[in-house]
Amino acid sequence: MTLPATEAVSHRSELLDTWDVPTILNALWEGQMAAVAALGPALPELGRAVGAATARLAAGGRLAYAGAGTSGRIAIQDAVELVPTFDWPENRLILMMAGGEAALLRSVENAEDRADLGAAAVEQYAVGATDVLVGVAASGTTLFTVAAIRTARSRGALTIAIANSAGSPLLSEAECPVLVETGAEAIAGSTRMKAGTAQKAALNLFSTALMVRLGRVYRGRMVDMQARNAKLRARAVRMLQELSDCSTAQAQAALASADGKVKLAVLLVHGLPRAEAERLLAKHDGNLRAALQAHG
Repeated sequence: MTLPATEAVSHRSELLDTWDVPTILNALWEGQMAAVAALGPALPELGRAVGAATARLAAGGRLAYAGAGTSGRIAIQDAVELVPTFDWPENRLILMMAGGEAALLRSVENAEDRADLGAAAVEQYAVGATDVLVGVAASGTTLFTVAAIRTARSRGALTIAIANSAGSPLLSEAECPVLVETGAEAIAGSTRMKAGTAQKAALNLFSTALMVRLGRVYRGRMVDMQARNAKLRARAVRMLQELSDCSTAQAQAALASADGKVKLAVLLVHGLPRAEAERLLAKHDGNLRAALQAHG
């Protein structure tokens, strides 16, 4: 049986336990830098995944994530942050974690071996042709995640796999396979290190580019963010001033009239009545740049 690359032993670190702390940290840091560098060759496939996912989600599909253990927790973290950062609708977000919510706080290692539960999760959420499923697994062999991807693809969903081992089942099952080849870990098999860092970075790139393409970013600003606390409300005021060249008082008034929605407030500052501003945004699928261009 050929082991996944993530299970290999790093000869560089075989004496790791004999080194002093600065040397240990330097070796681990080198591994983290290598993990990020490994994303370079994966960018073309990530780009293809973003393009394909944009088309499905622009048509009203749902975004789903599946994983187990460290990979699952990293995937879920990426998913839940899309709601406050980009106002991604919670009813269009599906989280499939081996072992359920309990596994987010406590290791449920045997759950990853349940292919039946991966398939059942896809069936439970009725994942289908308009949806996008991202499956993440360092080894690419995790039965729960492989089954979720296989089942979702059979139901017509767009399937994207992120794995750190070439030739793995997860990559072969997905329509859009993304290999981020990180190789052996400093501690053999401890994929919370290099592989986990690379997965987090890959998901950051994927989901952020996706939200940009879906019109949820304008001029490098998170204009769809949910301003739920004092810091974010202050950011919204500052953002509106920067985008519309208005005073603090004008920005605060426009945001109050727009229920804190920055894109809507921008159009209000430009003199549109709220109903017209909402109609214009809806016509252009929430794309502020397109709405402003149409307004003239």
